[in-house]
Parts: sequence; structure tokens; C-alpha cells
Amino acid sequence: MSWLRSALGQTIRRLVGWIATMPLGRVLTDPAVRVARERTLRVDHGGASLTLATPESLSLWRVMTFSSKEPETLEWIDGLDSGTVVWDVGANVGLYGCYAASQGCEVFAFEPSVFNLELLARNVQLNGLADVVTIVPLALTDKTGLATLSMTSTEWGGSMSSFGVNYGPDGSDLKVAFEYRMAGVSMDDAIAYLGIKRPDHLKIDVDGIEHLVLRGGRGALTSVQSVLIEVDERFDLQVEKTDNYLTEAGLTMVAKRHSEMFDGGPWASSFNQIWTR
Repeated sequence: MSWLRSALGQTIRRLVGWIATMPLGRVLTDPAVRVARERTLRVDHGGASLTLATPESLSLWRVMTFSSKEPETLEWIDGLDSGTVVWDVGANVGLYGCYAASQGCEVFAFEPSVFNLELLARNVQLNGLADVVTIVPLALTDKTGLATLSMTSTEWGGSMSSFGVNYGPDGSDLKVAFEYRMAGVSMDDAIAYLGIKRPDHLKIDVDGIEHLVLRGGRGALTSVQSVLIEVDERFDLQVEKTDNYLTEAGLTMVAKRHSEMFDGGPWASSFNQIWTR
């Protein structure tokens, strides 16, 4: 059935594109776009209730699987003390950052994708979290400078992007659909030059350059209390360097988990590692 859904989707997109070229086409398409952008769905978890933007199918899927996609991430957030500073590195559309903020944390949400930033900002605003979530529209990496953000998708809520390198989460080449040059910053420089508070806790999910983010934050890591970091065990260099940098910082891995929905699939080798001091 997947081929049928794909064919039907392509047909509908072509039809809508054709309608939009007609003299009165925008009378139909512009209101549809506005309605889609304003769609939301409420989720309840851990005593928190969040209203989240769902303009299309991917963002809707992310919201509908809020409690089941990364239960280990939610449990980790539930264990954080209120008032602590959390860096959400690779914040995507801000689901976990908003949840952490709703639980009393101060959040710095790092997200370089122009497509994800819109929904990230909407989600912060929808939940009245602008005072406790700071959006940082920069890529984190090992050194401050300019590089290319390579993206495999232009969807709201898309992932599988990489900054300054041409590989993805498993170390293999990315199939790039969209790219642009932008500024990136190291963790230590973000603290020293941007005035961002030092993190008490780090959540890192940046699709393959997690180890580079750690390398650029070796000063910050000395005081971090815990780290939740996504690692794909097919990527040997990432596994080795992640272990080295976090062990060097005095942290110990206490858990390695992923949701049952990833067992046996293409992401069966990808886990969230949890490190504590």
C-alpha cells in the first residue's frame, strides 16, 4: 500500500500545483496553506499538557508518537531538577525542549534548519514558554565558523541533516536535497562569546556529528551533570569519540536505550546513551 499512498500523494501535489497556476487558484490554495499552518494537537504526558503545531503529516506523526518514540528521553527529562539549564542540541521542532521547560527547566534550543525553526518558535509560543526557552538558530559543531548545512528533506520536522560534513548518522554519505551555508559555533564559544548559560544537562541529537559537538565543548563538559546523546553503532568513529570525550569529562554511561518501535528496522542500531556524573 505504500506505493499507492506515494503515487496518490504525487498526483495530489501535481493537481494542487496546477490549480495554483490558475488565475483564481490562490483563492483556494492560500486559505488551505493558512489552515494547515495553524493546525495543532494537544498531548498530555507526565502531568504536562502541550499544544503542538501539526501543519503536515511528519509533524503530526512526531506529536502522535510523543510518548512512544523516545520514552527514555522523557524519563530522563522527568529526572531533572527544576531550575536547571538544559541545552537541546538539534532541537528539531522543540517537542522535548518544550516538555523540559514545562517541567521547570530553562532550555536553550539549538536548531539550524530554517524549516524546523518555524515550528519550534510556534511550539514555544503556543505553550507560553518564551521566557524559559531561548531559541539559538545556529549549528553546534567542533569549531566556530562558516560551513554548509546539508539537508535530506525540506519538510517541517525533517531530520537527517548534517553541518560541515557529508555524512549522516551511520557515517554513510547523505543524499542531499537542500543546502545552504551558515554559521556554526562550538559549545565553549557559545558560552564565552554569546553569553549562553553553561548547561547542567545536555540532550544531543544532530544526525552524525554528535562527537564533533562534544569535541567543541570539552570545557563545558567538565561541569555537565548528565548527557543524553544519540549514537548509531554502525558509525565506529562516532562511537569511539563519544565514549572518549564523555569519559574524559568524568561521566559514566548508565543506560543505552531506544523505543521498541525501532527494533528490527533501519534504526535498530541507533540508541540514546545516558551519561551521568
